[in-house]
Amino acid sequence: MKISYNWLKQFIKIDWKSEETAALLTDLGLEVEVVEKYQSVKGGLEGIVVGHVLTCVPHPDADRLKVTTVDLGDGVPVQIVCGASNVDAGQKVPVATIGTVLYDKEGNSFTIKKGKIRGQESHGMICAEDELGLGESHDGIMVLDNSIAAGTLASAVFKIENDEVFEIGLTPNRADAMSHFGTARDLRAGLIQKGTHVELITPSVSNFRVDKRILKIDVDVKDTHLAPRYCGVTISGITVKDSPEWLKNRLKAIGINPKNNIVDVTNYVLHDLGQPLHAFDASKINGKVIVKTLPAGTKFTTLDDIERTLHEEDLMICDEKGPMCIAGVFGGKKSGVTETTTSIFLESAYFNPVSIRKSAKRHQLNTDASFRFERGIDPSITEYALKRAALLIQEVSGGEITADIIDIYPKKIEGFSVFLNFKNVARIIGQELPKDTIKQILASLEIKVNSVSDAGLGLTIPPYRVDVQREIDVIEEILRVYGYNNIVFSKKLNATVSNSPRNEDYKVQNIIATQLNSQGFHEMMANSLTTASYVQLSDALKEEYNVTMLNPLSSDLAAMRQSLLFSGLEAISYNINRKNSDLKLFEFGKSYHKFLSGYEEIKHLTLFQTGNRNQETWTNAQKPSDFFLFKGYVEAILSRLGISNSKSVPVNTDVFSEGIAFGIGNETIVEFGVVKKSILKHFGIKQEVFFADFNWATILKLMSNKIKYTEIPKYPEVRRDLALMVNQNVTYDAIYSVARQTEKLLLKDINLFDVYEGKNLPEGKKSYALSFTIQDTAKTLEDVQIDKIMSKLIKNFEAELGASLR
Repeated sequence: MKISYNWLKQFIKIDWKSEETAALLTDLGLEVEVVEKYQSVKGGLEGIVVGHVLTCVPHPDADRLKVTTVDLGDGVPVQIVCGASNVDAGQKVPVATIGTVLYDKEGNSFTIKKGKIRGQESHGMICAEDELGLGESHDGIMVLDNSIAAGTLASAVFKIENDEVFEIGLTPNRADAMSHFGTARDLRAGLIQKGTHVELITPSVSNFRVDKRILKIDVDVKDTHLAPRYCGVTISGITVKDSPEWLKNRLKAIGINPKNNIVDVTNYVLHDLGQPLHAFDASKINGKVIVKTLPAGTKFTTLDDIERTLHEEDLMICDEKGPMCIAGVFGGKKSGVTETTTSIFLESAYFNPVSIRKSAKRHQLNTDASFRFERGIDPSITEYALKRAALLIQEVSGGEITADIIDIYPKKIEGFSVFLNFKNVARIIGQELPKDTIKQILASLEIKVNSVSDAGLGLTIPPYRVDVQREIDVIEEILRVYGYNNIVFSKKLNATVSNSPRNEDYKVQNIIATQLNSQGFHEMMANSLTTASYVQLSDALKEEYNVTMLNPLSSDLAAMRQSLLFSGLEAISYNINRKNSDLKLFEFGKSYHKFLSGYEEIKHLTLFQTGNRNQETWTNAQKPSDFFLFKGYVEAILSRLGISNSKSVPVNTDVFSEGIAFGIGNETIVEFGVVKKSILKHFGIKQEVFFADFNWATILKLMSNKIKYTEIPKYPEVRRDLALMVNQNVTYDAIYSVARQTEKLLLKDINLFDVYEGKNLPEGKKSYALSFTIQDTAKTLEDVQIDKIMSKLIKNFEAELGASLR
């Protein structure tokens, strides 16, 4: 949310520097993320002065140029070469002096320098309005009023608006602060606490009156639950045109492009008071205004020229012939204000926040109006804001108020009643505040004290504070205004010694994160919400296991992720598309599953690597990442955690074109390998990606608090390697199973260390390079025993898998 400091000062008169005000707003919970300078004309016309053209003669060597002498007010005329056809002696003109920075239409800057044009010196530039950013015309130079003295700053002539804009990271609960008035109200409370008593100025609407009662439009609210308050008034005889500069500057400062005076006033009041408004062309309203829902399937074209299909719960503003506006969300094309509009029906209302939120999400519309309505606005200022807007419309477009205000408000929305216990305030804050201080803070927040006792206060919370409905909420309000930094903390440190397990989750996580960072990995955090259809990319994931959202923000965020793979591939694709293709990422996160037995969350550590292993330097040529480097990272994690007795086991998932898993007993610790090209293609990734998925719960379970010692084997282990040529459809899992069944006692480990597909192999074949570790714990193995085991393995590979030695 953007707040203009000049605008804010219309409500509260302070002379603080913007940095001080930003600090106080942040302390109050309205975190100011940045303070930006705003100028109604870029550059603020710095270096531009009014010049008096003393002489103007044709350029001796150019037909279209003229040589002028210009008085800049310092008594030393300068020569300027000008190409404008309308320049002439005796004129007062804007002159960009040497060193002045100007900006083109694209915002690119250029500096005015002393130079020669066709042999004639030029000491500046006489400017057209588009060169100064004051308009679009480039027909010739600007000719100013002859009464303006030479040397006058152009910024004074054109009244440049200089402002400072606060970018506030507004939290969703602070609906009361979504306007300049709301921010000023909070700022005043903070100032009072600091001993600066200032008045909160509200714009007067005392001049509002009905001029003629000639255009009454009746209103019928069919559902007062969805529209608890609805106000309207007609204004006739208006002229739709550009807004005055002051109004344009206010809107531009907060990033809103002016459209016309009617629309600009409604936008102004929205950001001024926080009350959304909508103007209908009165001539396009058939009969009366009806606030109701319509049957499902009704078609409606909105202002953006899109035909939308309505839901039966969408609240609509209609006339007797059909819909005109999605209430609180977006206007309709047929009833909107145009350049030919001469009379309007101006709407100001309070709509049910839940209804507006559902309609906005349903139609994927996020407007300034819906943003406020769905969080809850102040129902007490509905009529006041209408009067304020009507007076402004009369000011900028003429016209007359031609009907009494219609205000349908059958049941007044009351404030919230809360009892505040003084003991609870002291207990939660950790410090006993003076009762007078508490009362003062509550009064500055417009919280009414109804009763006072030794135990506490009976309070009424204004209805616009939708986030303050409980005692704890009131205490939070007191604390933020009093100031968290003003709470006194004891210098005495009290601590207890607790017996906590050595392998606490966060400690282990920090150890591994530190190790991965040192190896060049970057930690990522992906959204747990993802696209529901991703489960179709793997047979191991089931659509019926998806935990789906009842009211998703979009189809891309409709389900909780069953795997961390796809969110990681999204991040990789995003980086590759921005020319960052060498990546090493890791994430600690959870997957979410819905089973017949209930819901389950599983924590994972995932690693991703793609592209080159290191950045290219003059001493280090680029080398692509490979499977064995990635495997080394995986093994290093297990080594660091003290899990040294893991064995290679088959992978259980089908996301890998080639993969390995490590496990102990029936527990799988990690699965890793090369991600299938079909999955990568779905994300637009054309380079190889390595992925590892650690089961974090299994890791924590396998890590023991006790240090275990085992005797180092007395007898050596023996390694034998085989290069097997197999059919393309033979998996490592099949080789692993045959080997384990062949030799169950002495075969300690099986490892796949190379896969080759390509030339020099028959079509439909691939090569697996495997190592077999054989060991007898009771004696030294002899060659005869080893050869017998290897011969038996080769024989079974040939018989069961059709393998052959390369």
